[in-house]
Amino acid sequence: MTALLETRGVWQRFGGLVANSDVSISVGRGEIVGLIGPNGAGKSTLFNLIAGVLPPTQGSIWFDGEDVTKLPAAERCQRGVGRTFQVVKSFETMTVIDNVIVGALVRNTVMREARRKAHEVLEFTGLAARADVLASDLVPAEKRRLEVARALATEPKLLLLDEVLTGLTPTEAQTGVALVRKVRDTGITVLMVEHVMEIVMPLVDRAIVLDLGKVLVEGTPADVVRDPKVIKAYLGDRHAVGA
Repeated sequence: MTALLETRGVWQRFGGLVANSDVSISVGRGEIVGLIGPNGAGKSTLFNLIAGVLPPTQGSIWFDGEDVTKLPAAERCQRGVGRTFQVVKSFETMTVIDNVIVGALVRNTVMREARRKAHEVLEFTGLAARADVLASDLVPAEKRRLEVARALATEPKLLLLDEVLTGLTPTEAQTGVALVRKVRDTGITVLMVEHVMEIVMPLVDRAIVLDLGKVLVEGTPADVVRDPKVIKAYLGDRHAVGA
């Protein structure tokens, strides 16, 4: 499988704190890959490095065969890296469709075309009926979907999903899972951060586990959940001994 995304020996230091330590991962075209790990594992930092919010202290990031390490977030978005945020960042005083038009304008500079794209994406994400509602009036699950819709409107090759299923009811989470699968079916590669393994493991093709800023293990979901190192990182030594 050809890699769409690679991080090569990536380090991120904030003074004396090492958030990412020699992280080398790859994401193949058409995959859904889960990036999981305990709080403080370095997942969000790595997401920000991939998206171009931060430059790595050391190492390089390759996207679609090119070194994008020095490119800012806006340029990476132009090249096909779309993302959502752990804390929802909708424009609360704007309508749902205007929020999505903001994303569509990345590739469609003519407003008529941007609006057409926004309507298409809202239909795809199940938000078409809420197009003219203010973003502030959406319920939390709808706001998560709005984040996904705005990112999809940029026409990404790679979609970075930062905890889009976190905090949802079981029914809402299943709707979100179905949407992620639908996104992949269109040919978009997905890299997602999630805390709840029970949600993400049935969804992903591969899982990469971070712990204390390092890659702890990676593999198929079935292999990862049985790995003693993963059990120890999540549940503690007593569970690892009994595993």
